[in-house]
Amino acid sequence: MSRASRPATRLLAMLEVLQARGRVSGGELAERLEVDPRTVRRYAVKLEELGIPVQAERGPYGGYRLRPGYRLPPLMLTDDEAAAVVLGLVAARHTGIATHGSGLENALTKILRILPTDLRDRVAALEESMTTIWASARATPPATEVALTLAHAIRARRRVRIRYATPGRAESDRVVAPYGLVFHSGRWYLAAHDDRTGEVRTFRVDRVSEAEARPDPVVVPEGFDAADHVARSIAGAPWGMELEVVFQTTLEEARQHIPRTIGEPTQVEGGVLLRAQTNDLDAAAREIARLGWPFIVRRPPELRAAVARLAEALARSAQRRR
Repeated sequence: MSRASRPATRLLAMLEVLQARGRVSGGELAERLEVDPRTVRRYAVKLEELGIPVQAERGPYGGYRLRPGYRLPPLMLTDDEAAAVVLGLVAARHTGIATHGSGLENALTKILRILPTDLRDRVAALEESMTTIWASARATPPATEVALTLAHAIRARRRVRIRYATPGRAESDRVVAPYGLVFHSGRWYLAAHDDRTGEVRTFRVDRVSEAEARPDPVVVPEGFDAADHVARSIAGAPWGMELEVVFQTTLEEARQHIPRTIGEPTQVEGGVLLRAQTNDLDAAAREIARLGWPFIVRRPPELRAAVARLAEALARSAQRRR
């Protein structure tokens, strides 16, 4: 358990241990919950008040247990609902959208354990037999507590103090006005106004080691689109060779088929201009050809050469008979 866990979380954790283990000593519960034995006793009383029969056994070998024969009511899920939950957890595992830690696997184990036997076997078979063709190779999950704190601050429209690690620099504290969380290609991003720079910036959430909510209110700009902001930030970040290509198509078509994380198409005389970056000109040539529109390469000259190589390779393949 995290030391940042709330009392309610520890209370549920104690119930889970008693449900799974039967009799558990007070010392072991205190260690598992990271509290003192007196707090364990208070939790036992609280569970009793909630109608859950926790029996305390006194003495040097005493402990706690649920009343013999008592079982929590089963989770009432239809076949469709249970399958949807399991599929959601499995999808989170493969795409990388889950937060850091064992919460996903623990949740899947708990759900399978408390379902009625027949339904448990069916959804377990679904989970075991399903594989995915695509999974994120660069998944970098953020800390669960950080993600939850940021999400709550966004909903409550409150500022947050974050401790952020910029590559090549020491960690720094800054206060931000969070506008939205965005997940893209295995990574979580935060769109937020940075009080230090006075600008709306994009932060990698996995680089946030601490997040603490503040009472200061936040006013989100009218019409602000966090996903669009993050996509533009990713496209504009300097990381490779710059290229410019004019496509003979409509702006609407270009925006529909060109991901925003690649670049923002703009209307120019003779077509639609795309400014983008790449560190693989041959791959860029293939992507340009894939779009299927006539085009003109403005720059760099090396991209024209890559397009010519691709055209020659396609022409050779077209002449093959066997």
